[in-house]
Amino acid sequence: MPAGRTTVVATDLDGTLLRSDLTVSAYTRAVLRRLDQAGIRHVIVTGRPASDCGPIFRSLCYRGLAVCGQGAQVYDVDRDVLLSHTELDRDAAQAVVARLIDRVGPLRLAVVTSAPRGEFVITPGFSRGDERQLSPFRLTTDEDLWSRPVDKVLLRHEALSDGELTAEALAHCGPGLTVVHAGPGIVELLPSGFDKATGLSQMCAVLGATPPEVVAFGDMPNDIPMLRWAGHAVAMANGEPEVKAVADEIAPSNDDDGVAVVLDRLLREAVSEPRPTSAAV
Repeated sequence: MPAGRTTVVATDLDGTLLRSDLTVSAYTRAVLRRLDQAGIRHVIVTGRPASDCGPIFRSLCYRGLAVCGQGAQVYDVDRDVLLSHTELDRDAAQAVVARLIDRVGPLRLAVVTSAPRGEFVITPGFSRGDERQLSPFRLTTDEDLWSRPVDKVLLRHEALSDGELTAEALAHCGPGLTVVHAGPGIVELLPSGFDKATGLSQMCAVLGATPPEVVAFGDMPNDIPMLRWAGHAVAMANGEPEVKAVADEIAPSNDDDGVAVVLDRLLREAVSEPRPTSAAV
């Protein structure tokens, strides 16, 4: 493993641990089992709301606590209980959206409703055929979008790139709000004071782990605070350039089981195992 003792491995889900089809390979599952056998805790740190993660956690046989909602949620997977979450100030969020529309023109909007339901609510303009990856979800009208408490707002723009939209949204944020670029076509308006680093640090405090003991994997700009906080930062080959710029190493892509490839190597280095001639995937 990296210099010093590693006790925690933190991974993002989409674009990192999960392949593009939202699955993990038998190889990745085997490496995660070896990680557990070595006494190293795997902590999932995802932008997805906890309500969207159940099938993924079950497929991974994931146990214990997870950081969800960009760090604003702590979820007990074993008990299916959301231990903490923070709602978005709807009035402040609507004001930001209005200022942003005045600046850049029409936006395509969706929200995630507050716990415990945590439902993706999508307007027809937001939909582009990928909404079935957001679960549970329902379509609604622009007028009904703000009818319930929400945890975050998702923004899309017809002409601006994700990076340009993120920068414009940040420029128009007020106190108590922030913006992150969480994935392709996913720019999120969130409560400020939370990010993946704050969520991971809270989790590591519970586990008794310090930053030098943590290896973290990510691919998108919303992963950067977590990668900077961890003792060893790994960016995915499919990740954004600014993510790679803060990493200590670059893993193969998510579709090439990059997390498992790096962990396999680090585990073998830790126990001085001979390397296999090839890894079965």
